Amino acid sequence: MGIRGAGLILFLWGCLTAGHAHAGDVVVIAHPSVPRLDGVTVERIYTGKVVEVGGVRVMPFDLATGHPLRGRFLVRWLDRDEERYLAYWTVRRYVGKGVPPSQVPTTAEMIRLVSGTPGAVGYVDEADVKPGVNVLVR
Repeated sequence: MGIRGAGLILFLWGCLTAGHAHAGDVVVIAHPSVPRLDGVTVERIYTGKVVEVGGVRVMPFDLATGHPLRGRFLVRWLDRDEERYLAYWTVRRYVGKGVPPSQVPTTAEMIRLVSGTPGAVGYVDEADVKPGVNVLVR
């Protein structure tokens, strides 16, 4: 392989990893009315097993199916992939045990909804956190 071939490989590798190099951790955000959460409670909220925390009714929001950050959230906080998460909610809905969290298309919309909705819980990339966003769990 010549220098051009090696350069092309390095260029392609850089393109493939560039989006991931600056990605931060997935952080859980919430409306200021929601008390502090831990990882177990986050998992229980997003699986419909907890609907109230500290006397506050919680309302989780998800990014749209297939959104890369949603996949990272599911692995990090729920220890599931998209397929297992969708299957879980399909069964839960079928047996009448609830409905999955409402989906939003973008992290900007997630921040807007969570900031303005009492009891709302969501998640964003740590890099998207701006002053005034209530981060509950890192």
